[in-house]
This record gives sequence, C-alpha cells and structure tokens, in this order.
Amino acid sequence: MFLPFKTSVVFSLTFLTLPVLATQTPREIREPEAATGHQVKQHVTGQQYMVAAANPYAARAGQTILTKGGSAVDAAIATQLVLTLVEPQSSGIGGGTFMLYFDKAHNKLTSFDGRETAPSNADETLFLDEKGNAAPWIEAVVGGRSVGVPGLLHAFAKAHQQYGKLAWSELFKPAIELAEQGFVVSPRLHALLAKQINPGVTTLPVIRDYFFPDGKPLAVGTVKTNQPLAEIYKKIASKGIDAFYKGDNAKQMVAAVTHSIVAPGTLALTDLANYQSKQRDAVCTPYHSYKVCSMAPPSSGGVAVLQILALLEDKNMGQFKANSAQALHYFSQASRLAFADRNVYMGDPDFTDIPTNELLDKHYIEQRTKLISERDEKAYAGQPRPLLSYAQDDAYELPSTTHVSIVDSEGNAVSMTSSIEMAFGSTVMVNGYILNNQLTDFALSPRKNGKLLANRVEAGKRPRSSMSPVMVFNNDGSLRLVVGSPGGSRIIDYVAQVVIGVLDWQLTAQQAIDLPRITNRNNNYTSVEKGTAIETIISDLQKRGHTVKVVDLNSGLHAVEVVNGTLFGAADPRREGIALSEQRAQNASE
Repeated sequence: MFLPFKTSVVFSLTFLTLPVLATQTPREIREPEAATGHQVKQHVTGQQYMVAAANPYAARAGQTILTKGGSAVDAAIATQLVLTLVEPQSSGIGGGTFMLYFDKAHNKLTSFDGRETAPSNADETLFLDEKGNAAPWIEAVVGGRSVGVPGLLHAFAKAHQQYGKLAWSELFKPAIELAEQGFVVSPRLHALLAKQINPGVTTLPVIRDYFFPDGKPLAVGTVKTNQPLAEIYKKIASKGIDAFYKGDNAKQMVAAVTHSIVAPGTLALTDLANYQSKQRDAVCTPYHSYKVCSMAPPSSGGVAVLQILALLEDKNMGQFKANSAQALHYFSQASRLAFADRNVYMGDPDFTDIPTNELLDKHYIEQRTKLISERDEKAYAGQPRPLLSYAQDDAYELPSTTHVSIVDSEGNAVSMTSSIEMAFGSTVMVNGYILNNQLTDFALSPRKNGKLLANRVEAGKRPRSSMSPVMVFNNDGSLRLVVGSPGGSRIIDYVAQVVIGVLDWQLTAQQAIDLPRITNRNNNYTSVEKGTAIETIISDLQKRGHTVKVVDLNSGLHAVEVVNGTLFGAADPRREGIALSEQRAQNASE
C-alpha cells in the first residue's frame, strides 16, 4: 500500500559560413556530446549524506556544503555553480533546470521548474526561412536567435527560500574560489573542444578567446581561471538574483544576444526582469510495490519514463536476465510507444492542453500494452483523450546536460537535471558563462499536415524537455533511489533502464548504470552501445525485426540508492563524475 505524498500524484542570419563537416552531419546520428572514454567506477557508501555529480570539483563543492550542515538544496546549488565553471559545455547559469525535491520531515515531494522561456518577441516563425521552411540545424543552434531566458538561478532562489539552511552567499564560496584560483582542465573538456562538435566555439570571438587561446583548444592539465564568472558570482551572492536578471549583467546579456555576429536574437531586458520559475507537483505512478516519480510537463521525460515502466509492468521484467535479448526487446517496444505519444502530446502545460493524467491512465496503458509484440513494429501515437489532435514535431533536441543526485543528513533529497542544450549552448558567452540555445527544443515548424504542434514557439513559452530527474519510493513511503542523466532525448531510455535494473533485476545502482545501454526513440532503428557486451544480442534483435545501429551511447547517469539506511552513490563510467559521502573525502582534482 502506498503512503500518499502531500502533493498531487498522477496515475490514472546574416549567418556566417561554418565548418562543412558540421553541416554534413546527418541529424539522426548527431549526439549532444561526443563520447570521451570510459572509466571504471565503484559505488561509494555513506551513512550521513551523499552527492553524485558530473565532475569531481562539483561533487566536492556539494560535499563541502553538506559537511557544513547544508541541505540537499544548498548542496545542489553549490554543485551547479561549480559545474558552470568546470563543465561549461553541459549546463550553467545561462541555462535552465528541473529540480525534484523530497522533504522527508513533511513527507512532501515537489519540483522546481527553471526551464528557459521564449522571449516576448519570439513567435512561431522564429526558425523558419523566407520560404516558410524550418532552418537547417546548424543555422538554428548557433548564435543569439536560439537563446531562451535563463531560469536556473530563479529556480535556485525559490528552492533555497523554502528549503535552504545555509546562507545564500555561503553557497557561492566554493565556485568563486575555484574560478579565481583556477581549475585543472579535464580530458573530457579538452576532447569536446578539440572535436568542435559545436562549430560556434571557434566562430564567436568571446568563447573562442576563452577556450582557444593561441588558436588551440585548452590543453589537458591547464589551470584555467575565470575572473568574470567570479565577479558575477560575487554580485549574485551579495545582492541576490536581481544582480543576474537586472542591471549591468542583464544589459550585457541582451547586447550579446541581439548583436550576435551569428543569428541575432530578440532577448529583451523585460524578458529577464519578468522571468518566473514555477513550483509544480511531481508526476508519479506505481511500479510493482514502488512509487516512481518525476517531473511533470514541460518535461516530456518524466511522463515518458513512467509510461515505459507502466507498459512493462505486466511483462514482469524481473523474470529475465539483465539485458537479455527478450528483456531489451520488450524495453525497446515500450520505449517506442512512449516516444510516439511524447512526440505528439508533450509541451508547456501553461500554453497547451497536455493529457498527462490520460497518458498514465490504467485503461489507456492497458490498451497500449497490447501493442507490444514479439516483432519490432512501427509505433503511432495513441488517443489518450477524444478530439485531442496535435502533429508530431521536429524539435532538434540536442541537450548538452548534467545531472546531480543528493541525499542530505536529514534524509531530504534532490534529483536535479540542468542544461544549456547542445554542447557549449548557443556559444554566446557573457561574463564567463555560456548562454543556452534551448529554443531549438521547440518544434521548428508550427504546423504539420494542417495540425498545430503542441510544442511550437510562442512568446513566454517553455520548450519541451527530455530531462527526467527521478525518485523511487518504497511502499512505506521511504526513499529508495535518486537518479537522472544527460543525453538528449535518449535520457528517457537511460533513466528507465536503470530503474528497471535496480527494481527488477536487483542490481546495485552502480551495476545498473554500468549496464550497456539500448535506446529506441523512433520507428527507424534500435541503438545499442558500441564496444559493449550488448552487441552479442544484435542478431537476436534483428530476427525480431529490429534495424540495429551500433553507436556511442553517452549517458551520464548519477544516482543515490538507499538500502536499510545506508546510502550508495553511483556515477557513470562514460563520464568523469564521482560520488562523495562523509566517508570519502576525495581530492577534488582526482
């Protein structure tokens, strides 16, 4: 029997010439960030607190705050402020976030929506050319046109006001010190710069000068400072978020966007001054004896993860060996059904009628489950509500993203995913931070086949997201798992697979994260992770009708598992993140 949370629970250009290589990359094989290697990770144990984040410096900052008695929210803020500095390709104060928060003392689950919004002068023609056609991806992602109003700091201020324990200014100290003294450039940051998967890093002067001194990408081991970022952090620490959304920083942000030498945008001072983050109810569904919860729309990821689990519940995934061909076939079929619905019905609920309840309704799930067969077949969106008619959209969705999982000493938890969209965002850089290109998460075309798209561009609207911060609870209401991942639209499959690994296959969180990945986001092919044992089941999948592609599946999962009061932290071997507890005082530069 589930103990209810005190929250609503859902069941039922002037465009410059850019490198030819980038313009020739087929859309379907592009990834938000390139793979940069594999490092063996082991889970970390703790009794008091745990933080798992995408960079050792950032995890150390969170650990420092937790050691001082800070809350999970405090630690998440400090961790993200450092990620802005050391993992600038993935997230930052120039982007947005979804934060899921569990208040143990009050048995309350809530979420903070710091998703970017479209400027007031943006409309459905934003990414259309003079003939009314959607712009090529490279002309959409680079420059000022793709920049949405950043929401991360506003969400942080709202969350801290309710759940912070330490002073706001205290949370900025680790990042300010690191920005002034310098951090060691990691192999991953160097590799992503060298690959130039976002051509804007060498096109726009400010970001080029920062990352390519002397015309070469920052070398591994370089000690890199960022005094402009330290200065804006000092102002925000002492004056609050008005120092970001108003005054000189806001003017400089608007100037950088509207005067970008590539695709100037329409961001205005009033857009920044009027931005509001939102506190929303989480969306939850039962899975076996557990309750699984995630973000509500405009996150499509939360609903899609829950749909995958609901579609698989009667398959009893626990009867199959972890990552066996039969299990992964069923997983891929549930995924394609969830994606078919998600690609049509998900968007900003403040602008569009989103059938969240209906998509998770037991009777609707029963109907959709019948479509899972022993053959890989084309999936179509269902009809969760009569007369609801949207078209499938064409958003690019290349989120370069990060995820942080935290449990504090009082048992409160944060599952937070943050993003600036494609690696290095719009490549428009202001005061040491990069602005997002999140507006390309909107459908580029407002209509298809005479139907409006739920995720079309509208002024003040939040674009659909795949970010899927998740928490799992036992049947007595106690916390079981905190998890999430970067990875563009593949986030949905990454997170769902780990939840199944822990709950069905009885793996540790680290073992579930280590599993070779599989995704099926569309009706074209099934992706399996290159260079892993999963390649041995390709022939079996092909016999079941799958078109299989072997690719680098660059997840960045971070999790905290709670078992009989002990915390287990886990980090993805595909990236450079770590988990830290009070029992593991690690050198931040390891």
